[in-house]
Amino acid sequence: MRFNKVFLSLTLVFLYVQSFGQVLPTPKSYLCYQANQPINVDGAIDEADWEKAEWTDLYVDIEGDHMPKPKYATRTKMLWDDNYLYIAAEMEEPHLWSTLTTRDTVIYLDNDFEVFINPIPTSPIYYEFEMNLLNTVWDMMMPKPYRDGGGNMNSWHIKGLKTGVKMFGTLNDPTDVDEKWTLEIAFPLDVLSQEKYHLIYPEEGKRWRINFSRVEWQHEVKDGQYVKKINPETGRPYPEYNWVWSPQGKINMHMPEQWGYLEFTKNKVGQVKDTEIKETEVERLYRQLYDVYRAQREFKKDNKKYAKSIKELKFTDAFTFNGKTVTPKIISIPHGYYVVLELPQEKTTLMVNQDSKGSIIKE
Repeated sequence: MRFNKVFLSLTLVFLYVQSFGQVLPTPKSYLCYQANQPINVDGAIDEADWEKAEWTDLYVDIEGDHMPKPKYATRTKMLWDDNYLYIAAEMEEPHLWSTLTTRDTVIYLDNDFEVFINPIPTSPIYYEFEMNLLNTVWDMMMPKPYRDGGGNMNSWHIKGLKTGVKMFGTLNDPTDVDEKWTLEIAFPLDVLSQEKYHLIYPEEGKRWRINFSRVEWQHEVKDGQYVKKINPETGRPYPEYNWVWSPQGKINMHMPEQWGYLEFTKNKVGQVKDTEIKETEVERLYRQLYDVYRAQREFKKDNKKYAKSIKELKFTDAFTFNGKTVTPKIISIPHGYYVVLELPQEKTTLMVNQDSKGSIIKE
């Protein structure tokens, strides 16, 4: 479903505040051009089309810019054609090390690169993909987020997936200083569509939700090998770093409403489209409904039931559309609720339920 494009006239970056005090950042956006020819997926990022494609901003801490800047630079590019979504990433890394070689093992136990994709932004179904320096992959489908009782479908595989890694240095050799590693991924569109190809096909202006995460572990060298650095107080490895393209606002990648916006154009890469890509007001309001969803979860934890109104919820954050206040309402249903926001001027209704499943309905 294509979102209505009511672009903000303001140049300010919008942040919104949950009623329980946490600030969540505005997701970033990326305009994805069409490749002139298929990409040779070998990890090198050396095709002419990649040279023309724009890099994303450098990654930041998963919680946002208020956290320390990542130690090593990470950035990403994207392209598409009729068959694939292509992703390339470059990761500065002075210590190339990796150990896992079995597909669908827990790859983030190594330093890794991760992709989270929701091709239909109102669908609870999304995909998680991880890979390490040894080009070992873990692909899974999520029928819904963990917070709503979802679990990963680990037996699901991306048929036709292509991946490649190139290392600028020597793997698992602590005696030298390395430069970086790069990777390429080709995700088949027909697999991501789940037999609903027309709903996700990258036509002009189609928008998906997507985010990327880089997991980096602190290390030390023992007996000539890299190992995870142990916290002497706990006897366990120090927590990993999570560096992402679009900050989540908290240490949780499984909040699809906070992922970045991926907008497609049929312009070939190199044919620059003069347009600003960012979150629309409708998208912002839809995302803000998840503040109510999170407040409802807290309310139920304390009261063993959901609130039946915004007033009972004591939710005070302002909802505005084109400079005017708009007010969502809570509609109770058996075992749950819908939080509903009507935008008559746009002939659009936004909804999110107790399972964080959303809808954008246009008359």
